[in-house]
Amino acid sequence: MGAHKSQQGQVAMRPSIALVHGPNLNLLGERQPEIYGMGTLDDLTQLAREAAIEHGYELASLQTNSEAELIEAIHGLDSSTVALILNAGAFTHYSWAIADAIASKNVPTIELHISNPAARENFRTLSVLAAVVSGSISGFGEIGYVLAVQAAALLDQGVDSRRG
Repeated sequence: MGAHKSQQGQVAMRPSIALVHGPNLNLLGERQPEIYGMGTLDDLTQLAREAAIEHGYELASLQTNSEAELIEAIHGLDSSTVALILNAGAFTHYSWAIADAIASKNVPTIELHISNPAARENFRTLSVLAAVVSGSISGFGEIGYVLAVQAAALLDQGVDSRRG
């Protein structure tokens, strides 16, 4: 989270978007580039950070291969966090504990995937997170990170097409 001074000289916190990457995403750029592209985790995080700054947000990011650490990161979201962008990797398909952690927080959550899980192996077609996230973005490669930040900003501004 970052701070900036207002005209009165007071320090004000910028709202933050949390970007959490799950297992094996630390291997981006070398792991199955035909599926995940050549961009590294740092490249994708930087794309998201630049998009967040353009929209007036800070970006806090974390990558972990540990389900417990991912859950703790969700539990630790504070009031300055306006949205969570979560690429849970394979946890998407079976971690009810992560789904419960998301459900326990009142933070709009965008499920993000570089590839299109529905077009891959059968086990990837189920997202146990789908019922507790605001929406999902998948199959757009690197640009999905920019789209997810845009979605987070719109949700923070109260734009939600599901509510008519």
